[in-house]
Amino acid sequence: MFDWQFSLLLLSNGVLIGLMYSLIALGFVLVYKATDAVNFAQGEFVMIAGFVVVGGLTVVGVPLAVAVVVGLVAMIAFGFALERVMLRKLIGRPVIAVVMATIGLAAILRGIGPFGIFQGTRPLPLPLRDEPFILGPLFIPPIQLVGGGVSLAFLAGFGWFFLKSRKGIAMRAVADNQQVAMAMGIDVERYFGLAWAMTGVVSALGGVLWGNMLGVDVNLALVGFKVFPVVILGGLDSIPGAIVGGLIVGIVENVAAGYVDPYVGGGTKDFAPYVLMILALMVRPYGIFGKRIIERV
Repeated sequence: MFDWQFSLLLLSNGVLIGLMYSLIALGFVLVYKATDAVNFAQGEFVMIAGFVVVGGLTVVGVPLAVAVVVGLVAMIAFGFALERVMLRKLIGRPVIAVVMATIGLAAILRGIGPFGIFQGTRPLPLPLRDEPFILGPLFIPPIQLVGGGVSLAFLAGFGWFFLKSRKGIAMRAVADNQQVAMAMGIDVERYFGLAWAMTGVVSALGGVLWGNMLGVDVNLALVGFKVFPVVILGGLDSIPGAIVGGLIVGIVENVAAGYVDPYVGGGTKDFAPYVLMILALMVRPYGIFGKRIIERV
């Protein structure tokens, strides 16, 4: 028998989780829109941000607000430094060079991230109540509500940035063709650095939100893999696609967990998004809102 209240609960939780996925997916989109390459170290960025904030709270002993600000500044600096030291040398090279560099970077960050200081999973407490908000049949965890709101705000802000601001339009031009952008007088190196710094901001926010939900350890980097189906579904170069893809994946995960898990013993939410991703690649490989590229052979 269909239980509409249970279904509504699954949908509401799926929407909020999906928005939090969209925030992490924005990191993929920012780098792709500026560099035309996929950052496979996005999950590790979130992990490092979580370690920085937890380190500030537990090792240094600073207040939460200070730890979050330090995390934001650290990730912005990390993004700038990474672009200048490693990725700037790859400007004009084939995209696969950047992709392989980020894969190698992901492995390095997973290895040195904890650095022997944080053994086990560390909590990242936020000043939020533990009890969910109850609205009729809905049980909404406060962290999901806050995460959904923060995600919407930043997604709207970055959307305006790329569509309306001069810097955002310049970043889109750089992604379209680096050589032509250089010929038109655009400082490609500067916009590469800006893209990675903006990714650092998104990663810091994601590290705080997801670190609170899951705890901070090396496994926090797996959020990046969970989000990859989101960007494939929505389109690697589309901010609206990141929102829609996040909502689809969040809802599918929760519905699968609620209706399918009782019959198969659990675990469907772990692979359902990837099934969806494969189907999307077969039908619309450039994503729902992605830019369709046609090449003459």
